[in-house]
Amino acid sequence: FVHSAEGTEFWSALLEKAYAKLNGSYEALSGGSTTEGFEDFTGGVSESYELKKAPRDLYRIIGKALERGSLLGCSIDITSAFDMEAITFKKLVKGHAYSVTGLRQVEYRGQQERLIRIRNPWGQVEWTGAWSDRSSEWNQLDSAEKDEMLCKMEDGEFWMSFQEFLCQFSRLEICNLTADALSQDATSFWTTVRYDGSWRKGSTAGGCRNHPNTFWINPQYKISLLEEDDDPEDDEAACSFLVALMQKDRRRYRRQGQDMHTIGFAIYEIPDEFKGSQSVHLKKDFFLRHSSCARSENFINLREVSARLRLPPGEYLIVPSTFEPSKEADFVLRVFTEKHCETKDMDDGVVFNLEDEEEITESDIDDSFRSMFAQLSGDDMEISVRELRTILNRVVSKHRDLQTDGFSMESCRSMVSLMDKDGSARLGLLEFQIIWNKIRKWLGIFREFDLDKSGCMNSYEMRLALENGGFRLNNKLYQMLIARYADNEIIDFDNFTCCLIRLEAMFRTFQGLDQDGTGTVEINIIEWLFVTMCG
Repeated sequence: FVHSAEGTEFWSALLEKAYAKLNGSYEALSGGSTTEGFEDFTGGVSESYELKKAPRDLYRIIGKALERGSLLGCSIDITSAFDMEAITFKKLVKGHAYSVTGLRQVEYRGQQERLIRIRNPWGQVEWTGAWSDRSSEWNQLDSAEKDEMLCKMEDGEFWMSFQEFLCQFSRLEICNLTADALSQDATSFWTTVRYDGSWRKGSTAGGCRNHPNTFWINPQYKISLLEEDDDPEDDEAACSFLVALMQKDRRRYRRQGQDMHTIGFAIYEIPDEFKGSQSVHLKKDFFLRHSSCARSENFINLREVSARLRLPPGEYLIVPSTFEPSKEADFVLRVFTEKHCETKDMDDGVVFNLEDEEEITESDIDDSFRSMFAQLSGDDMEISVRELRTILNRVVSKHRDLQTDGFSMESCRSMVSLMDKDGSARLGLLEFQIIWNKIRKWLGIFREFDLDKSGCMNSYEMRLALENGGFRLNNKLYQMLIARYADNEIIDFDNFTCCLIRLEAMFRTFQGLDQDGTGTVEINIIEWLFVTMCG
């Protein structure tokens, strides 16, 4: 546990206790990383670099990070427990967290030498190699520059050449802060955007690109990169940005035997035909025809996956996902850009395209259907909810290719409610003919989108089937429908029919109330109860 060398100083232990409570236990804190601590206490976005594989422009990246007030830490990896806090022959401590506090280019022996300033927070052991406090390299500098660079250093700070830094240290971690976490005198800062989302089984948990049948159902976010970077040393017209995907609250579930999901993201350039679209969730065909232009380095079971990227100005689609489908979690997607950008959640808008209600007369009904109705309805020539259930289950049982438990009384009540114009809670000949035609149409849609001919639909096939039936819904509505009508992500014909009946009834009721076509209605409590209880 955290403790202070001063016996009367308790703030650090109290802070740790509060942090443990937030995560559910002290046990949940074990196995954490520097980047998690950075982010939890600052709200920033972290990125990590293995210095053996450092990008060529790392010096520029560090410089921009320092300009923006970012927190930078570096360390030397250990190979065993015996290496922890071991001191190298040049007085660097392995497994120890150092901070990066500055950069400087100086003229040394007729050439530009890039230097980096490091700080050991413990302040007890300092670097003794080239450019250390008492090294001979300082004698080659102008005395004023030398005094300026050395006198401003705090205890435990030292300079070293950037090339030596890459050789001696193993890892660099940068925590980029949001504007509200920076001091007022910060020279520049990132533009930040945050989205809270979720992966839900059957509706938005599609897995990675390895699963093309379901990948498209993952949440989608559009980012418009409008302005290229202001970097005189860079000839390429590109926009720099950071993407960070974090799964929320997973440490709390450790006591239940759950751990981090394997997560990542892919980025696609939006083609011309979809540019400017506001409410379009791109479908399976798009992802089969287009490859990603950028992505997270890998899918990994860490709390957060992040990547620094550079792309030409344009519109792009970010698709965050778990590696496997049907893995449920909440997530936060954050985008940090150097210049202004525009972002949008690319969820479908709610659109319904209902055909005009069928109008038929008794002369339109053929004799065989009239005869069947007379046999089923009895002397009163009307069909009750119970009689409708008996009829439908008898018909459905003859279709051996359908998996169904049969229509429930609730499903049949919804059908009667949809067609019952006179409030009798029974169906006459004309009403029965119309509902019969609807069921035949829905059966055709069901069979068309039962792609594997299993006699039932999975939740992803149902989404496409509903669109074919005239209903385009957003992710939240799909989540609700799957929770209500699916059994282990499977929908049989009677539940599919019940869902369509309910949707049609609600949309037709809304159409009737929305006389002006504004998309907004105002109703009183009596109307509300009538719609919800009888719709």
